[in-house]
Amino acid sequence: MGNWQRGMKPAGWYPRRGDVCLFRLDKERPALVISTDALNRFSLDICVVPISGKEHTQFSLRPKLKAGDAGLNRDSWAKCDQVTTVEKNSAVYPALGSLQRELLTTIEEAIRIALELPERIGRSGS
Repeated sequence: MGNWQRGMKPAGWYPRRGDVCLFRLDKERPALVISTDALNRFSLDICVVPISGKEHTQFSLRPKLKAGDAGLNRDSWAKCDQVTTVEKNSAVYPALGSLQRELLTTIEEAIRIALELPERIGRSGS
């Protein structure tokens, strides 16, 4: 994980959308923050996609993350079929890193398919 080191969370810090942070889930593991920053800043809970170091070839909804992506130290897979909500204070500071926009878009598409959400035609009001 490069030069990453745990630290004390500064006042006002919160995980941002696209950040990969360590979380205390079933065990300490990385997860991708997918909820909007407006929620991340003020809510007690945030939405994340757990990240696994184990490949499951039967799941096409687990995009590969290469070692180095968002500070990950080994090839990993985003478990888009297991979107979950966690307490924001379970995030370990600082984030390992942030995903590139293109990879975040790939993960968003896998989540859309996993949850059978309709394709967006366009954004109204944006």
